[in-house]
Amino acid sequence: MDIGIDLIESYLRINGYFTLTEFEVQRQVQGGGYETVTDVDVMGIRYPGELLAAEEHDPTRRERLLVEDEVLKLNLDDVDVIIGEVKQGKAVWNPGLTRHHTLHAVINRIQWLYADPTHDVVKKLQDNPVCFSEARGGGSIRTRLVAFGRSPHNDLNTISLTHVFEFLVGYFEEFDDVLKPAQIKAPSAALVRLLVKTGFSVKKLDGL
Repeated sequence: MDIGIDLIESYLRINGYFTLTEFEVQRQVQGGGYETVTDVDVMGIRYPGELLAAEEHDPTRRERLLVEDEVLKLNLDDVDVIIGEVKQGKAVWNPGLTRHHTLHAVINRIQWLYADPTHDVVKKLQDNPVCFSEARGGGSIRTRLVAFGRSPHNDLNTISLTHVFEFLVGYFEEFDDVLKPAQIKAPSAALVRLLVKTGFSVKKLDGL
């Protein structure tokens, strides 16, 4: 797996997302053959509710275990669906990510969540890279396109790799006692944890 995608998958999973990575989208072409439209780097699904670094039923201890990242701008009553492009350079989407075939294939993977037909969700997402749909059984789903990469800012559609790295460092520092028995197997997250455990300090150079 690409190291950048591995980093983003670790970041999303730590924040409570179920993830799917590096899957190709195929479509039929004239003559009956098939072609690859694009490959989707990462998709994440986050269900509503608080996330704790460890299981805890005592309400007086839950707050110190709360895992939060304000950059994700989660609405606690909404399902959050991220369709992501990962770049080690500038945070931008490949043109293939926004094509109808790509979005239709991605939404079809999780279509059961939506009360709306797949075509309607895709149309709304093509019109606006952050869209809201009714969830099956009630509630709301926020579906958004997100570019991960080098960026001077973070918003609903852009998350910088700098922020992702800084979040992971902070997470491993804050919950060091909780994570001592844990086995971190994702290569990028394991490396960040090792750097934190061995006392390294990593800082971004100005202008990069």
